[in-house]
Amino acid sequence: MVEGKSIVVTGAGGGIGRAIALSLARQGARVVVNDLGASLQGKIENASAADDVVAEIRGFGGEAVASTDSVSAWSSAEKIVQCALDSFGRIDGVMNNAGILRDRMIHKMSEEEWRQVIDVHLNGTFFVSRAAAPHMRAQGSGAFVHTTSNAGLVGSIGQANYSAAKMAIVGLSQSIALEMERCGVRSNCIAPTAWSRMISSVPTDTPEQAEWAEKLKKMTPEKIAPLAVYLLSDAASGVNGQIFGVRRNEILLYGQMRPVRSVHMSDGWTPASIAETAEPSFRRAFTPLDTAVTYFAWAPI
Repeated sequence: MVEGKSIVVTGAGGGIGRAIALSLARQGARVVVNDLGASLQGKIENASAADDVVAEIRGFGGEAVASTDSVSAWSSAEKIVQCALDSFGRIDGVMNNAGILRDRMIHKMSEEEWRQVIDVHLNGTFFVSRAAAPHMRAQGSGAFVHTTSNAGLVGSIGQANYSAAKMAIVGLSQSIALEMERCGVRSNCIAPTAWSRMISSVPTDTPEQAEWAEKLKKMTPEKIAPLAVYLLSDAASGVNGQIFGVRRNEILLYGQMRPVRSVHMSDGWTPASIAETAEPSFRRAFTPLDTAVTYFAWAPI
């Protein structure tokens, strides 16, 4: 479905990124496998991660090159896209997947923990997309797929930095979709649920958390890849500005931020009239204060 396309996959040295890179290559894409080989804590623990995935792809006859540049800086993100241009002559798709975690409760989170997560997830998604956008615009085609998260879309405890970045990525994707639609370029998001290195670091101290982790272990990274490949293919030419989720064999389409209820006061509002009239009317439509763990309570099949 992506025969001959040149596609960058960031964070492709393991987990979901690796599964997507392998699937893209099996479907005929020429893949830039981007990964620093860093641990979730930021230390380089497997510098050959990208090369290892490239070797896997070449092992079954696919085309791939490795990139070890960071997504979190403007200049190095440009090098990632340039790698695709130098190796394959064009850039047809970007799978923004690279990520780290610095989990901490909001009253304990440091500035560094906040900035590091924002730099990789949000800035990294923007920098790589920005580097690729002019080339896609010039050729009149291309597709972006960005990894968001239920932590941002629904909520999570101890992940203010990660949740904020993942929700912001949705806004970035919407802007790309709106701005580049006329150029034949699309942008969509996937909120994956899968047992990966990042998810395995989440605490399982309570029975509920432990039960949630056991459910997740059934959701392998390979389950995410088909949707990513589809969205990067021409078969998805009519799909733009959408948010999808994957939970094992289940694909979800998310609703997006739109007003759900309104009230009008002809003479204008006062704090007291808001309390007396507006709030009781809105309350019936309030969104419950869920986390991703409590909301997705049903077991994947």
